[in-house]
Amino acid sequence: MSKKMIAVILGASLTAGVLGLGAGGAFAGDKAGTTGTITAEAAAPRPPKGARAVVQVSPNPTAKRGEEVTITGHCGGGKKLNAVLSGFGGRPVLKNIRIIDDNPDGFVAKATLSREIGNGVGPVFVDCGGEAGVTLLVTHV
Repeated sequence: MSKKMIAVILGASLTAGVLGLGAGGAFAGDKAGTTGTITAEAAAPRPPKGARAVVQVSPNPTAKRGEEVTITGHCGGGKKLNAVLSGFGGRPVLKNIRIIDDNPDGFVAKATLSREIGNGVGPVFVDCGGEAGVTLLVTHV
């Protein structure tokens, strides 16, 4: 799967989730029962196939250029962690990315925050062999 294809899939998935389309066109609050409770399914709809991997970056937000971060998560049904990608427009957020454990049930990777970045937000993508995931890394440098 190419970087461009991953970006397109994740962008469409994130847009659908942000707009509430992943929950059948309604926000979770619209699916509350008569008792005012929200079911787990309505509160957290399952992402579409191809975008079920979950990824976290720690520390986040981060404050130092060159700081080492840890990328963790699970593949959501994918085979194993194949790659960690970051940034957009040819400007990486992370460099020296190393996969420590590619276990689909709980992967771990390490990377270094790019020395060229400034204050802002950058995406961190994972490719899990059929499933992809994304999170945002906030920088205050």
